[in-house]
Amino acid sequence: MATPKDTAPQIPKRDTDFSEWYTAVALRAELADYTPVRGFMAIRPYGYALWEGIQSWLDRKFKETGHVNAYFPLLVPESYLQKEAEHVEGFAPQVAWVTHGGDEKLTERLAVRPTSEAIILPMYAKWIQSYRDLPILLLQWNSVVRWEKATRLFLRTAEFLWHEGHTAHRTSEEADAECRLILNIYRELLEDVLAIPVLTGIKPPSERFAGADTTYTLEALMPDGQAIQAGTSHFLGQNFAKAFGVKFLDSDNVEKYIWSTSWAVTTRLIGTLILAHGDDKGLVLPPRIAPFQVVIVPILGKDDGAVLAASRELAKTLGARVRVKLDDRDWYTPGWKFNEWELRGVPVRLEIGPRDLAARQVTLARRIDAHGSGAGRVAKQTVPMDQVTTVVEKVLADLQAELLARGTAFRDSHTTTAETVDAMVKALQDTPGFVKVRWCEAPECEQTIRTKTGASPRVIPLDERASGSCAVCGRPAKVWVYYARAY
Repeated sequence: MATPKDTAPQIPKRDTDFSEWYTAVALRAELADYTPVRGFMAIRPYGYALWEGIQSWLDRKFKETGHVNAYFPLLVPESYLQKEAEHVEGFAPQVAWVTHGGDEKLTERLAVRPTSEAIILPMYAKWIQSYRDLPILLLQWNSVVRWEKATRLFLRTAEFLWHEGHTAHRTSEEADAECRLILNIYRELLEDVLAIPVLTGIKPPSERFAGADTTYTLEALMPDGQAIQAGTSHFLGQNFAKAFGVKFLDSDNVEKYIWSTSWAVTTRLIGTLILAHGDDKGLVLPPRIAPFQVVIVPILGKDDGAVLAASRELAKTLGARVRVKLDDRDWYTPGWKFNEWELRGVPVRLEIGPRDLAARQVTLARRIDAHGSGAGRVAKQTVPMDQVTTVVEKVLADLQAELLARGTAFRDSHTTTAETVDAMVKALQDTPGFVKVRWCEAPECEQTIRTKTGASPRVIPLDERASGSCAVCGRPAKVWVYYARAY
């Protein structure tokens, strides 16, 4: 029987064509699809389930830390967007404009939000009068539009989903503490839930968010040796407060500007999941984020009714502890289903056939083998029926830890330290990944490295001062910085 996947590209070997492999997995696993509007994707239910998992985990964390959800308009008046000069300059090439309402030409163009500082801060100016009104800890879940020229499913699209946090504080110290709090929440999401190890720190000035004083970042390394920015938290200082007149009367009876932050992770994380863990068979999903942690496949034969009844009972029992999918479709063969759920990255598969039923056992297959080779081999074991829940929970925990350990080992083995630019060039050729160098913070030294290596500065680690000499000019170094070629 033909399926929609028959029209999708076959999955090439990951190590042969990493880019085409990525796109084929995103399409064949039914995470997303192209639409008639260039650069805009449709997120399919299985892909959206991943986003819902990320969203629900973050929503719980944000509420635990005192944040609340709100919503702000999609459209931003052009005059508002222009109030913060650096901000508008940074986003100008990517802004989509609304010029007409129906047949009527608007008197002022409206920007489809590329981000929402310019519409949220004016509201804060109305709502904040006194220090008693602070802090404001708001975020919204929404989409934004940035008119990207080169797009890839999830990784870079003209429209993407995210949350954007926008907080207002009484002091600089409180705002900076907020940025670090969010950075740590994101690190926990990436490492403990998505099983993707990250480097955290700040961006150099050339890579900061437009209008920010400091951008905190999380950087992950993908199996092709390229880095990806997994999330950011921006200390905006008083730049937007001054642009939009957001003031408060402090306890000393002096009127002052607020200190503000903004922060986000996006649906880019789904692309990052594909890249970080996938293999030649398709997705490999960490159990904590997988929409289905276990799939049950009945192997039908001479006693179909009993096998189906046992499968449904097992699904009910397991479903009280883990996320379960019972695939009892009788128009597909068991072999087809095995391939289907391996493609979709389900961590554990349970098979029940007449022989299993007679022996009061199930056959358990892991999505990756016991050593986490990533080769797509499936390790199988038989499990007594009365021990299934205990064994499944242990296997899921082991798989979660294995994926993080595998990613950490790869990152560490693809991170080198270089003393000179020539050594950086050689390191990136021999072991593509992160290269850590000392830097004097001079922009011309950064540009020299960019030109000679094709890499960009990804992250300056927090609270780690550098001694010794700049890798470019030989002057005293001030910081360490990790470089990599990046998505």
